[in-house]
Amino acid sequence: MLRPWWLAMLVFALAVAGVFAWLGQWQLGNAIDSDPPPPGMTEELRPLAEVAGPGEYLSEPLVGQRVEAAGRWIPGDFIPVASRFNDRTEGYWVTGQLRLDETTAGAGDPTSLAVAVGWAPTEADAQAAIATLEADAEADPGAVVQLTGRLISDEGPGVPPRGADPQTMTRMSPAALLSRWHDVDGLEVYRAYLTSAEPLGGLEAIASPAPVEGSNVNWLNIFYAAEWVVFAGFAFYMWYRLARDAWEKEVEELEDQQAAASAP
Repeated sequence: MLRPWWLAMLVFALAVAGVFAWLGQWQLGNAIDSDPPPPGMTEELRPLAEVAGPGEYLSEPLVGQRVEAAGRWIPGDFIPVASRFNDRTEGYWVTGQLRLDETTAGAGDPTSLAVAVGWAPTEADAQAAIATLEADAEADPGAVVQLTGRLISDEGPGVPPRGADPQTMTRMSPAALLSRWHDVDGLEVYRAYLTSAEPLGGLEAIASPAPVEGSNVNWLNIFYAAEWVVFAGFAFYMWYRLARDAWEKEVEELEDQQAAASAP
């Protein structure tokens, strides 16, 4: 084990173990949020533009943040989303494209936000609400509406249930809604969507309680830190095991040579 080759391999193993130990320390340092969001932060009503921008992912502390936005509805873009539960009762959401005004979106390209307007227990109720909302939007296309609600992360597109209409949506996905919206040339869209606090079109309010306050300790990062410590120990163990195997092999060869020399 004290031969130059194995001493060099020991230095290499110690270097690898040192890197692993540093990675473990880095993971551990990121496991505890030293600047957690203040309790109740999501319940403070904030302007949409202060929370997220078009195309941006919604970071975890901001999921469920109460925001306010203003804009106009785009006629023809009220779409139902199935398999939505309100207090454990399955039903439908009615969604719409809210074209944000400049005070909400700021100057630049036109920007839209997907909005879950309200909940209906049956598809017929959802379609009736859509007819009402479409009529109002067509009667006054420039009417500005003021909305408040919770900003929620995109759920991603989903596959319709077997046997259902291929156009049926069961997940709230602004990306999927965008493919069915009108007037989208040069349009910027928020990845997140808004659940309106006040239902429209005769719908029921969407049950959207405040998010549960999370812990400032990330246990997954702590687990990763422990893994790096194990890897560091394994790097040293591999050197020890290989060096010992080589030493034992040399001892066996030496004993065989001595036995052969002493044989008559």
